[in-house]
Amino acid sequence: MKARFTLLFGSLSAALVAVALASAGVSAADKVDPAADAKAFQNFFFRKFPNVKHEDFVNGPYSMNEDMKRQWQEKEEFPPYEFALDAGKEMFSTPFKNGKTYADCFPNGGIGIRQNYPYFDTKEGKVVTLELALNRCREANGEAPYSYVKDEMASLTAYMAFTSRGKPMDIRIPDDPRALEAFENGKRYFYTRRGQLNFSCASCHVQSPGERIRAEVLAPALGILNAMPIYRSEWSGMGTTSRRFITCNSQTRAVPLEPQADEYRDVEYFLSYVANGLPISGPGARP
Repeated sequence: MKARFTLLFGSLSAALVAVALASAGVSAADKVDPAADAKAFQNFFFRKFPNVKHEDFVNGPYSMNEDMKRQWQEKEEFPPYEFALDAGKEMFSTPFKNGKTYADCFPNGGIGIRQNYPYFDTKEGKVVTLELALNRCREANGEAPYSYVKDEMASLTAYMAFTSRGKPMDIRIPDDPRALEAFENGKRYFYTRRGQLNFSCASCHVQSPGERIRAEVLAPALGILNAMPIYRSEWSGMGTTSRRFITCNSQTRAVPLEPQADEYRDVEYFLSYVANGLPISGPGARP
C-alpha cells in the first residue's frame, strides 16, 4: 500500500509544476495579480479535466467519478444535511434575548449573501469569514459564540449557503495592499508542504483530484469551498470550513491551527477568490 501511495504522488508531479509555473510568472513580474492567478488556476483544471462541466467542479469528488455521482444524486432526494438546514432556518429566525436576529447583522437580511464571503474588511485589515461574522453578530447581541467547527455553526451556515445556491462566487479584493497580502498569504499556505507526510493542500487537491487515497476520491481544489458546509459520512455529521481545514492538517499529520486563525482565513480567501464565477452548491455531502 505504501509503495502504491508513493507512486501515486510521484507520478503526478507535472500537474503541480504547471500551477507552480503559473504562480512563478507572477513572482517574476514582482506583482500580485489575483485576477491572473484565478484565470490560471481555473484554466489548469478546465484543461486537465476537459469532460467535466465547469460548474460541476463545485461537486467535488462527484465531478470526478461517474459511479459516485449517480449514487450521490440518488441520495440528494433525501440529503443527509436536511436536518441541519431545518435547524439552521429556525435558529436564523429565532430572536436573540434582546429581540434582534441574525438578519440585523448582515446585508439583505443575511439571505442570498454566501457568495460574498469571506471578504476583506479594510477597517480591520483582515479577512472576515461567514463563520466569524456570525459569532461576532452573536457576541454583539449579548450571546455566547458557537463552536466554529460543527453543530449550530454548521447548521446556520448550511441555511445561509442554501439561500445562495446557484449564485456565482463573487469575492472581491479591494485596492488595499493588505488585501493583496492576505491573498498571497493564503496562496502560500495552500502550496506549502507541512506535517510528517510533507504534504501541501495542493498535493492532494491540485496534483491528484480524481485519484484515490485508500477508498476516498480526492476532490479538485477548484470550487472546493463552494459546497461548504458539508455532511461527511466520515464525521457522521456536519462540519464547517474550519473543520475541513483542521481535518486536512490532521490527515497529513501536521499540527492544526486554531479555528479562524489568520492563516485559515487567508487560505479561505484565496480558494474562494479563485473559484469566482462558479456557483454556490452548499450545503454539500461527501463520503
